[in-house]
Amino acid sequence: MAETPTTPPQATRPPGALARAAAGVVAAGLVVGLGELLAAATVPAASPFFAVGATTVDRAPAWAREFAIGTFGTADKAALFVGMSVLVVACAIVAGLIERPRRPYGGALLAALGAVGVYAALHRPGAAASAAAPTVIAVVAGMLFLQFAIRVLWTREGRSSSQPDMDRRRFLAVLGAGVAVAVAAGAAGRYLADRLAQVLEDRGRFRVPAAAVAAPAVPPGADLTTGPRAVPGATPFVTANRDFYRIDTALQVPRLTTADWRLRIHGMVDRETTLTWDDLAEFEVVERLVTLTCVSNPVGGDLAGNARWTGYRTADILDRAGVRTDADMLLSTSVDGFTVGTPLAVLRDGRDALLAVAMNGEPLPLEHGYPVRQVVPGLYGYVSATKWVVDWELTRFDRAQAYWTRRGWAPQGPIRTASRIDVPTPFARLAAGPVVVAGTAWAQHRGIGRVEVRVDGGSWQEAEPADEYSVDTWRQWRWVWDVSPGDHTLEVRAVDGDGTVQEEQRRPPVPDGATGLHSCPVTIVA
Repeated sequence: MAETPTTPPQATRPPGALARAAAGVVAAGLVVGLGELLAAATVPAASPFFAVGATTVDRAPAWAREFAIGTFGTADKAALFVGMSVLVVACAIVAGLIERPRRPYGGALLAALGAVGVYAALHRPGAAASAAAPTVIAVVAGMLFLQFAIRVLWTREGRSSSQPDMDRRRFLAVLGAGVAVAVAAGAAGRYLADRLAQVLEDRGRFRVPAAAVAAPAVPPGADLTTGPRAVPGATPFVTANRDFYRIDTALQVPRLTTADWRLRIHGMVDRETTLTWDDLAEFEVVERLVTLTCVSNPVGGDLAGNARWTGYRTADILDRAGVRTDADMLLSTSVDGFTVGTPLAVLRDGRDALLAVAMNGEPLPLEHGYPVRQVVPGLYGYVSATKWVVDWELTRFDRAQAYWTRRGWAPQGPIRTASRIDVPTPFARLAAGPVVVAGTAWAQHRGIGRVEVRVDGGSWQEAEPADEYSVDTWRQWRWVWDVSPGDHTLEVRAVDGDGTVQEEQRRPPVPDGATGLHSCPVTIVA
């Protein structure tokens, strides 16, 4: 009897690449969203996305950090987030494409990404083993979702290509549910993070203390945006909070309430002390205008701002603890673990170094250090302006290094004399005749003696300075130029209060601040 021939089963046919890639992207979104939600409910600093970003910033070499600031300026964090998001999406697409029923190759890729998140979460300042939980749980959920979605999507062995065993509606329903959960979890996580910290409510209740030592009024002649000498487009003398530059390493703005805040003072002191928010009321309230500058500010850059700060003298607080004579550094630490080393001498030489709680008459904005930050005239921010400060250790420069000095920056960082042209803007086309040139110069704690301008490399001409407010704030200037048509280049330099002329040689910000003259090419038309 002849055998009946049988039809060999067909090989499993993979579904479309677009559908598999979509499943991978949704699975990764689920990991990020659930990780955010679980972290907000347990350990906010353990959010996998932000923990990886923060660790990237912490471990990045100085040249990479400087490149980011120089390229993106205050948008450096947004650029990092975009780059991380692109990388996550790319890996998610690959995960979806390689995932197979009962063979979770894509899930393994998600697990590898999760391992990076776990490592980052466990290496945040003060992290405990529980910091790994949000990422681990979220990754497991993402792996399960990806495997389930791929099984729904896959055709069964033995079916012809014209009759795929794939319920498209069911797959789209699974995909839609994953998207909804990912979005809802991420949004809820962000909301809970803010609600759990209660910072916005706390800041809303805060009342700026009345200053026993008020800042002098700004004379009319100090601000070139007002009065008879006003110059359209000039920089305001006082920088609005919303316009003040922000450069720091915090990818997530720390959420710290006044009730939670403590300042531990220890190390080379006579009396180890911990101050609470209520303890600050025992110190005299001081208000001062101080210009801050970032060491990463390029020649002619805008990483400088002048604000009215309200707070308490650093020297008074240090005296409470009793500083030992051989200490020469204050190592301050932010609540997120960032450290700053400040020369002790400048905190006790009479300058207005403050533990600030208010900025321009308002509680500190969250991104500028609420509830407490440091302000020290004359030093770049990386060695002075610790935000969200919670720890002071009195030590020595030969015993300790701060965050940026470990990365090759100079340990002390006095601000260099600098000047820039604010009006006109580079490559402007201007009408012939008298042209008003204006700008800003600063040399904190030395002051600006004079400002000079030259055209096309010619002789230096003295500009008209605005009234000086103090040696700790910037000083504006203007110069009237009677010019003929053509292409010209303006340059500016400042001379500080000690008579030292601003350096002309161009050097990058690393390791102790940029040098060089700001130039502004313009075209004059008849």
